[in-house]
Amino acid sequence: MTTTHYIPDTTPPIPYTIIHSARRTLGLEVRDGKVTVRVPERLPEHEAERFVAKHTEWIIKKLNEDKERQKMKAACQIPEPQELTQNQIEQMKLEFETKTKKYAEQMNVTYGRITIRNQQTRWGSCSSKGDLNFNYRLFFLPEELRDYVIVHELAHRRQMNHSKLFWAEVEKVLPDYRVRRQALKRIVI
Repeated sequence: MTTTHYIPDTTPPIPYTIIHSARRTLGLEVRDGKVTVRVPERLPEHEAERFVAKHTEWIIKKLNEDKERQKMKAACQIPEPQELTQNQIEQMKLEFETKTKKYAEQMNVTYGRITIRNQQTRWGSCSSKGDLNFNYRLFFLPEELRDYVIVHELAHRRQMNHSKLFWAEVEKVLPDYRVRRQALKRIVI
């Protein structure tokens, strides 16, 4: 069962949807400007409303972050995969291959295949075999953010985790990686 409610004492009123399902805990999600509360089947609605009221500040913060990410995405003008031209696809391949080779030499690491994909949740990934995947959307972002993702994935060739040693590898190449990382987090994939 799904019902729509409004968070009290907010201007303008913020709508949220309560979804009852076979789960044990309450959960909050803010995505694409919508607030969803997932609750166990038998939980009374007033308990869900109390939960939302308790987390109003967090919800507002997340809605503002979501709005900011949407603005950044619009400013970058990233086309949908089906809108890509053959020329853009070839430019992407060349860009990622050239940059990856350059940084791999600088970091003294090897890698396998490079694949450009329409990933929904990641900017890049590195397999245990050293194959690298990059989100095609990176091509349309500022160069310093592309470089950050490439270096980040190549650092996994030394450390397959996000430990202090991993971040030290990234920092050797990009001393300002924290600034780049924060900028990337503000963009919706």
